[in-house]
Amino acid sequence: MSEELSEQEQVRRDKLAKLREADYPYPNDVGEVVPCAGAVQSAADEEALSPDARRRITVCGRMMSVRLMGKAAFCHLQDQSGKIQIYVRLDDVGAESFTAFKTFDLGDIIEARGHTFRTKTGEPSLHAESIRLLVKCLHPLPEKWHGLRDVELRYRQRYLDLIVNPEVKKTFLARAKIIAGVRRFFNERGYVEVETPVMSMVASGAAARPFVTHHNALDLDLHLRIALELPLKKLVVGGIERVYELGRVFRNEGISTEHNPEFTMLEFYQAYATYETLMDMTEELIAGLCAEVNGSMCVEYDGKSVDFSRPWKRLTMAEAIYEIGGVSRDCDLDTLAGVKQCASGLGYDDLLDYTDYGKALFEIFDRYVEGKIVNPTFITQHPKSISPLARPNLKDPRFVDRFELMVAGMELANAFSELNDPDDQLARFEEQLEAKRQGDEEAMGLEQDFVTALEYGLPPTAGEGIGIDRLVMLLTSSASIRDVILFPTMRPVEAAGDSAAE
Repeated sequence: MSEELSEQEQVRRDKLAKLREADYPYPNDVGEVVPCAGAVQSAADEEALSPDARRRITVCGRMMSVRLMGKAAFCHLQDQSGKIQIYVRLDDVGAESFTAFKTFDLGDIIEARGHTFRTKTGEPSLHAESIRLLVKCLHPLPEKWHGLRDVELRYRQRYLDLIVNPEVKKTFLARAKIIAGVRRFFNERGYVEVETPVMSMVASGAAARPFVTHHNALDLDLHLRIALELPLKKLVVGGIERVYELGRVFRNEGISTEHNPEFTMLEFYQAYATYETLMDMTEELIAGLCAEVNGSMCVEYDGKSVDFSRPWKRLTMAEAIYEIGGVSRDCDLDTLAGVKQCASGLGYDDLLDYTDYGKALFEIFDRYVEGKIVNPTFITQHPKSISPLARPNLKDPRFVDRFELMVAGMELANAFSELNDPDDQLARFEEQLEAKRQGDEEAMGLEQDFVTALEYGLPPTAGEGIGIDRLVMLLTSSASIRDVILFPTMRPVEAAGDSAAE
C-alpha cells in the first residue's frame, strides 16, 4: 500500500500511526457546537465585553489554512455555515496541545473551544483555550490557489468538491431550499404528497427508453419508472383529488448538459382543473422560488439574462414558429403541405417525407424555435400525435390541451388537461404499441390497469411535470445538470481514461 501513496499521503499516514500508538480514539465526545457563522456573529455581539465576560463556545470544522508564528498560530476552520479564524497560543492551550496542533494538516477536522474577539485587522476570530484533533485527513487537499478544477474529478469525488469549492456547497443548499419551497407550496394548497413504485411491469407515462431489471423471487423482468404519471392519476381516480410526488425517474438515454439517466421530477395532479389553471400555478410557484432563492426575479444563465417576472408569454406552437422563429406568415402552418413548404425553406428537407402533420410541425419548433426562447414562455396547442396522454382540444381535435414551459432554450415543465376517455386512451396506447413494433424504443407500453382505472372514472383533471434538476440549474445559474446532482452518472474511471486517450 505504501508504494501507492504520494509522499504527502505517506507523511499523513505516519502521523496517524503515531496517534494510534498513543491510543488515538477517533474522538466522539463533542458537546454542543456553535456553527462557524454563529461564532462570527458572536464576535460582533460580544465585542464590547471583556474577555472574561464573553461566553465560552466550541466550534468544529475542517482546517483550511494555517499560519505558524513561533509560540502562536492562526488557522481557519470551515463547516457548513462558513469559516472562522482560530487564534492558538501556547500559553493558553498548553505545551502538549500546542505541540500536537503544529502537526495538524490541512483538511484535518478540529475542535476548538474559547471566546470570540476581533483581531487588530477587524477579523472575527475565536481565541482558543483548548484545541484538539477529531479526525485525521489522509489525503492532501487540492492546491490552495487553484482549488479543484478537474471537472471529472469534481463529479466523481463530490465530497472533495464540496470541501474546496464553497460555491458548489451553496448550489446544493439552494437546491434543498427549492425542494423545501416546492413542498411548502403544494402542502399549503391542500395537495397530498405520496410515494409510488419505482419498479413497474410496463414502462409508460412518457416517451423514453427504460432501464430493465430482474426480480429473482418472482422471475420477472421489471422496468425502472420513466415517469410518475400513471400511478398518480390512479390515485385521483381513487379520490385523492390533489396529489403530488417528488421522485427519482430513470431513462436509459444519452448524457448531456441537460440530461442525466436518473433525475428528479415533480409531478402533480388536480381534479376539476384545466391546463390553464396550471399555467397560473406554475408562474406563481417558480417566480416565488426565484425570488426566495435569489432575492430577484432575474438570473444569469448561459450568458443570457432570464427574467421570471410575471406574467409570462403564452403562445401556440404555430404562433411561436412565426413570432419567435421569425418564419414568414406567408407559410401556412395549418396544413401538412404548408408545414413541408416551411421545412424546405428552413433547410429541413428530411421532413418532406413526413406524413403526420403534427410530428412535422413539432420538428420545426424543436429544431428552429426552442433554442431561441429565453424568458419563460408557455407553448400551447401541441399536436395530438405527439401527446398520447392529453385531452383533445374541443375546437380543433388535431391538437390537445397541453403546454410546455420553455426557459433559456430548455423544456422546464410539461402539462395538460388529462385524457379521461378510456376508449380513446386505449386506442392511443395501441398506436404506441404499433410504433414500438416498428422499432420506436421510446414508445410507451400498454398499461392495462391504468385503462381499467379510467373505466371507473377519472374526474376532469389537469396534471404537470417539472424537472427539478433543470429548475435548480436555472435558479442557481449552473451550466450543466451534473452541477446540480450530487452524484451524477459517470463512466467507470478506466473507461473515462480510455475515452480520453482516444
